[in-house]
Amino acid sequence: MKKIGIVVCNYNKENAVLDCIQSILESKFKDFDLYVVDNGSTDNSVKRIQKTYPEGLVLIQNRENLGGSGGFNTGLREVYKKGYPYVMCVDNDALLDENAIGNLYAFLEKHPEAGMAGAKVYHLEAPDYVQQFGQEIDFKYFCTEALYFNEYEDGSMPEFIYTDSVAACSLMVRKCVIDKIGFMPEENFLYWDDTEWCYLCNLAGYKVASVGNAKALHAMGAKEEVNNTFPTYYAWRNWIVFFTKYVKDEELERMAETFLGSVFQVVYEGLHSGNSCRARTVMFAYDDAIHGIMGKAGENRIFNLDFNKKPFLHLFNGKEKIFLEDNGYTSTAAWLKDFASSNGYNITWVNKCQDGVPVISICENIFEVNDLSREKIYIDINKCIFETEEDAMDIINYNYSKRSFIFSQKPVFLEYARKLRKKH
Repeated sequence: MKKIGIVVCNYNKENAVLDCIQSILESKFKDFDLYVVDNGSTDNSVKRIQKTYPEGLVLIQNRENLGGSGGFNTGLREVYKKGYPYVMCVDNDALLDENAIGNLYAFLEKHPEAGMAGAKVYHLEAPDYVQQFGQEIDFKYFCTEALYFNEYEDGSMPEFIYTDSVAACSLMVRKCVIDKIGFMPEENFLYWDDTEWCYLCNLAGYKVASVGNAKALHAMGAKEEVNNTFPTYYAWRNWIVFFTKYVKDEELERMAETFLGSVFQVVYEGLHSGNSCRARTVMFAYDDAIHGIMGKAGENRIFNLDFNKKPFLHLFNGKEKIFLEDNGYTSTAAWLKDFASSNGYNITWVNKCQDGVPVISICENIFEVNDLSREKIYIDINKCIFETEEDAMDIINYNYSKRSFIFSQKPVFLEYARKLRKKH
């Protein structure tokens, strides 16, 4: 019996998964067996894995996509049944350093208080910068924070840290921990499953470590919307459910107000901008969360992204010069310039305020702007515009509308939240 059963979960990433497998097989530590679970891929993943690695791994094929947690659990159940003292999860878009597996194993052997250990994760696109060195769960603001996010690796960070959770992209777990807490929370389908698994490990009396000399590269941006609202649904639903389950009783009402305020923000932005799809997905995610509807998203939950161009086209019509204040929001400013150019507008972007030249100021949230003079045009990072008198009225009515929404929804949220908590 080998010491570790390693599970790679793959879905439609035929190129990335081959690189991932190769990085594992090149490990200096060899006392492991590798299991690759294909999660119902529709590309050529299975054929290419079989052709490239006819030996050296066990390939398990799911008939359908069971989500990240379901895919991992397919492999975890197999390695658990065979009795490996340690199991390990590796994402198909992660690359492990040749010492990562051995160093995680050595850490757990040396630290019996630790039940889980994750690699220090760097950006695949920028390997000198940290993507995550552990993660904290913030029960004050009901969010999570990736530690050392985007910090340059200068060698000054701790050798290891104990934290609330680590990413499952490169996570080693003791079999005896699974004996107590079970496998990944499969009902999540996608997102928050690793956070909750680690949290359960802590609740069971074991520590969760992020180990500095175990290094992994990982792609970023999985939760960003590209073509549709698929990631939005799971991120919002599972976020609400996690904190509803684990927050202290005395914090439940404050949590409800926080979540409802966030839901309202998305809905109000959709109403203001004319982009409804994201708002619809978030409302369905919220509704499913409080009713305990988990697993794979049901019908009419995921929508193709919509974008109302008209306010932006109106913004550029007849303009030759614009003074753009990015206020540190450089990505939104770059997007705005690219949008103007790609829609045929030849705008000269001047570097300072000039008479007769309109000013566009980028901000975080137009509904928090106090300047209602309309001497400037405001655009926020969610691509909402404040230009017209009608826009000004939306801003003026924002706070009262938000209070009304929270007032009307809070009793419903709390009733179902308490029912959900009793089940857990």
